[in-house]
Amino acid sequence: MRFRPRPTPRPTAAAPWVAAALAALLASACAPRDGAPDGARAPGAPESLATPAPAGSRTPSLVVDGEGRGVWLSWQETGADSSVAVRLAHWGADGWDSVRTITTGRPLFVNWADFPAVTVLGSGALAAHWLEREGGGKYSYGIRVARSRDGGRQWEAPVTPHTDGLLAEHGFVTLWPAGGDTLGLAWLDGRKSAMADSVREMTVRTARFAADGAPHGEAVLDPRSCDCCQTAAARTARGMVVVYRDRSPAEIRDIAIVRQEGTGWSAPALVHADGWHYPGCPVNGPAVAARGDTVVVAWFTGARDTARVLVARSTDGGATFAPPVRVDDGTPIGRAALELDADGTPLVAWLEQMDPAVVELRVRRVRGNLPGAARVITRMSNGRPSGFPRMARVGETLLVSWTDVAPALQVRMARLPLSPR
Repeated sequence: MRFRPRPTPRPTAAAPWVAAALAALLASACAPRDGAPDGARAPGAPESLATPAPAGSRTPSLVVDGEGRGVWLSWQETGADSSVAVRLAHWGADGWDSVRTITTGRPLFVNWADFPAVTVLGSGALAAHWLEREGGGKYSYGIRVARSRDGGRQWEAPVTPHTDGLLAEHGFVTLWPAGGDTLGLAWLDGRKSAMADSVREMTVRTARFAADGAPHGEAVLDPRSCDCCQTAAARTARGMVVVYRDRSPAEIRDIAIVRQEGTGWSAPALVHADGWHYPGCPVNGPAVAARGDTVVVAWFTGARDTARVLVARSTDGGATFAPPVRVDDGTPIGRAALELDADGTPLVAWLEQMDPAVVELRVRRVRGNLPGAARVITRMSNGRPSGFPRMARVGETLLVSWTDVAPALQVRMARLPLSPR
């Protein structure tokens, strides 16, 4: 079920001298602070990193390779004949290798917020997902999952994780390695909207694929969720956690978490009770990262008519969270991304509004309750085609990818040193 998003809450207009003072304050906040504690210092200056993604590319996704020395970059690419393909390339010590094609020539569902991704399994194989149209409905599409056992050069026949067989919305997928050759995934499932006399709402579901390629253990994680906000997942010392935007009967759309417990999953619980009443979907999902029993979640909220990007930490595997810390600079539109530094310090990226048509992609460290200085990665369009930034950390390098809109859609990338040079 789709809703028309309402405009994101914005601060009210201020007098010119107030605006000038605010601009100076924000400029100061974005500058690196010499002598700041290591955990609060801004990452180093971004360096542009050329990618093999050509004009017409969009919706990048990043995942660290199995050795932790490079990343896989995937994207969607529209050709001169309007056909769409999903591509993949690896970046490491020797730069970029050859571009691989994950899939092409299929009825792909292409969306600015709901897009393909890749993960690396424990066996070393790659797994990818994409979305395909089913039937003639505008939002009737299904998930396809495929594996490659030779570094992305050849891909096995795709399989479908959802078993309902209904023409409905299935998407906003998160993949994770579930041990050996097993793949886990979670997604938003709209099968209720295709059932007669059923409530029109989305659910969060999960399943796994073993080496035989058949889906196993399909289960409902939450029977009612927000309609088109991304899911995210991370592995803790106690098992997987999945985060997403919940949807209460009163249309409160706060961030929820479910935790893997033995062979099952916990009941949904809020990361924080923002109390954001929003009778529509903001298309602004959370991000999560974990190490040991530490879980960090970053997200956007417009609760109390104030747009904010927040980050909260748990030290008990996601069972409870400390009060969140605000990390934006006053006018965010969200689209958060998250990584952990070598010592577990969160690195949060988000889009900050600069004027009605332009945003800045910013990233900052957050040690405890202390947000560090922000680093501006790039200026970009605030429209939907610019999509969602993605990040990955390789050693002491932070990689950030996004979609430029002008002069043409194209995936871009930058790298930032995380240690002082």
